[in-house]
Amino acid sequence: MKKMTRVALITSGGDCQGLNAAMRGIGKALYNKIENLEIFGMYDGYRGLIDDDYMYMEPKDFSGILTQGGTILGTSRQRYVPGKDIVDEEGNSLIPAMKDTYNRLNLDCLVIMGGNGTQKSAKLLMDAGMNVVTLPKTIDNDIFGTDTTFGFQSAVDIATNVIDYIHSTASSHGRIFLVELMGRDAGWLTLHAGIGSGADIILIPEIPYDIDKVLTAIEHRRRHGRSFSILAVAEGARSIDDRLLSEEESRKKLENSKHSTVSFKIADQIEKALGQEARVTVPGHYQRGGPPCPYDRVLATRFGTAAAELIANKQYGRMVAIRGGNIVSIPLEEAASKTKFLPIDHPLIQVARDIGISFGDK
Repeated sequence: MKKMTRVALITSGGDCQGLNAAMRGIGKALYNKIENLEIFGMYDGYRGLIDDDYMYMEPKDFSGILTQGGTILGTSRQRYVPGKDIVDEEGNSLIPAMKDTYNRLNLDCLVIMGGNGTQKSAKLLMDAGMNVVTLPKTIDNDIFGTDTTFGFQSAVDIATNVIDYIHSTASSHGRIFLVELMGRDAGWLTLHAGIGSGADIILIPEIPYDIDKVLTAIEHRRRHGRSFSILAVAEGARSIDDRLLSEEESRKKLENSKHSTVSFKIADQIEKALGQEARVTVPGHYQRGGPPCPYDRVLATRFGTAAAELIANKQYGRMVAIRGGNIVSIPLEEAASKTKFLPIDHPLIQVARDIGISFGDK
């Protein structure tokens, strides 16, 4: 009799569209590829591995979840000491408890779906002697080594729709609207949604903005008969004055100001300088909720089946990715090594400039 293969699925970090579709791809492909198989679903991300809390997943558990948002396993975040450890609130290492569960269940592999932090913590588990395969999941699209992450296109669709709806009320009332989108470190989501919705100004973390240039862009529109303006603003957008501040310094500066986010700060500056009403809309977690779009359903399924293939071939320590339309896998060390920021010379930035969109820098 062939040896039993035991695999555990983990959805970690913030939820997003496509997690269930990815699990479906993994589970269905594994059950088709491997004769003697057990799949365990760890509840609430790494917590399930820490607390030995899981469900046994049969083939039926992977049916009917393709279009379902969120994650049927639940998710959570764990404190991460960069490059060193996964710890509890007292700073105690949680990796030994995770390895105990891994060994007790006699697992052959952990399949971990998550964003940047999850890729980095997955590498720590690999370094601790556990077999790991990962999938890139985030609406920010900032995981190094893959052209696209699942969840990104669904968030772009939602963010674009939000700005589309704001357009009608902005034009009716002659107001300035700032729509603040997710993206603390990278501007992929804001750039794509901004172009797709016809925003007039796009502010992203990679291009520090000059508030005077933002005001000039709005005034230019007013001189040409445009009574309203739409600004797509990444939550991590920084002014030229703040560009050299660390993330911690920026956070403290914002905490000590009267503005809850950068968009409210910019709106206040616009109203004082131009005397025109400026409103802020923050769709927040709405961007990562609901069912995945068809593109993400397909991409997550492709990633899931590719992960199953890696497991069947015992190719561990890798993250599945898409490059040039092809599904590939890369060493986990590479994926966890850095963040994929939006290059300031990216072709889409030039496309935006060519059609008159301002980035507040020129």
